[in-house]
Amino acid sequence: MPALRGVDIEIFPAEFVSIMGPSGCGKSTMLHVIGGLAQATRGKVLLDGNDLTTMTDAARTMLRRHKVGFVFQRFNLLPTLDAYHNIVLAQHIRADGFDPHRFEVVANLLGISGRLKHKPSEMSGGEQQRVAIARAIVCEPKIVLADEPTGNLDTKSSEAVLKLLASLNKDLGQTIVMITHNPEAAAYGHRVLHMRDGLVVDGATVH
Repeated sequence: MPALRGVDIEIFPAEFVSIMGPSGCGKSTMLHVIGGLAQATRGKVLLDGNDLTTMTDAARTMLRRHKVGFVFQRFNLLPTLDAYHNIVLAQHIRADGFDPHRFEVVANLLGISGRLKHKPSEMSGGEQQRVAIARAIVCEPKIVLADEPTGNLDTKSSEAVLKLLASLNKDLGQTIVMITHNPEAAAYGHRVLHMRDGLVVDGATVH
C-alpha cells in the first residue's frame, strides 16, 4: 500500500497546521514530501510556486536551503559544536553569509542568548529543542516543518516549545506544519488535519 494516497491539501502563508494520526498513517512521509526530502511518485507538490516533482535532486536541495526549516524530535544538533555554531552553521550552508542582526533577533526571541557557548550535552532537552528551532528559522524560511518537536520533552518543556512555535507564527508570520500525537499540542495550530492509512480524513479549524 502506498504511504500516501490521494492527499490534496493547501497550506496558506502564515498558517499553523497540526497533523495528527496513528503511527504508520503517513504523517512523516507527507511532511518529507512537502519539504522535498522525499519525492512523490505522482501528482504535484508546490512550495512557494515551485513544483518539487519536476525538479532535480540538486534543485530540490537548493530550494530546501532557502525555503524550508526542519525541526525534528531528536533535535539533530551536532554534538561537537556549541549552540552558537549549531545555529550559525545553517546560515553558512545557505551560503548567504552570517547575518548578526537576524541571529540576535532569533536568539533573544527563543531565550537562548545565555546558552550559546554550551554544547548540546550541557543543555536540557527543552534548551536543545529551542536551539534546533533557532537553527530552523535563522535563514527566514517560507515554511517550518516540525516532526514531533515535543516528543522527547517533559510537560513543562513541551509547553514552552509549543508557545514558542505559536509566537513565531503570530509575531513573525512564520508558516508552520507540525506533526504530533498530542491533541493538546495540536490545538496550538489554526487547523488540525487527521490522517489515516495515507489519507487526510478531515481537517478541523481550531481558532
